[in-house]
Amino acid sequence: MNAKIFVLSFILMLSAGFTLNAQNKKDLKNDKETVVFDVSMTCENCQKRIEKNIAFEKGVTDMKVDLANKTVLVEFKKSQTTIEKLQEAIKKLGYEVTIKTDKKE
Repeated sequence: MNAKIFVLSFILMLSAGFTLNAQNKKDLKNDKETVVFDVSMTCENCQKRIEKNIAFEKGVTDMKVDLANKTVLVEFKKSQTTIEKLQEAIKKLGYEVTIKTDKKE
């Protein structure tokens, strides 16, 4: 009798674990966000400086620095950082930075 209870308890614990993992994966997928910044960079050294420093900001999962268009695309985890914190990190490097909008002014 005790063996049956143990086996059933073990199976329930395993299935509960799988349910939690599936939920966590869904939450992680919804946790990512992407932002594009216009940045006042002027040369390859600017590009490398931004790549080197912003890649290590907490929550950053991917980034692309485009010198020709003077933009920085950052993918990040919303649970670990914010757009404002990322923007401030670029400002601390000495650049003017704004959130890119699709509107042409």
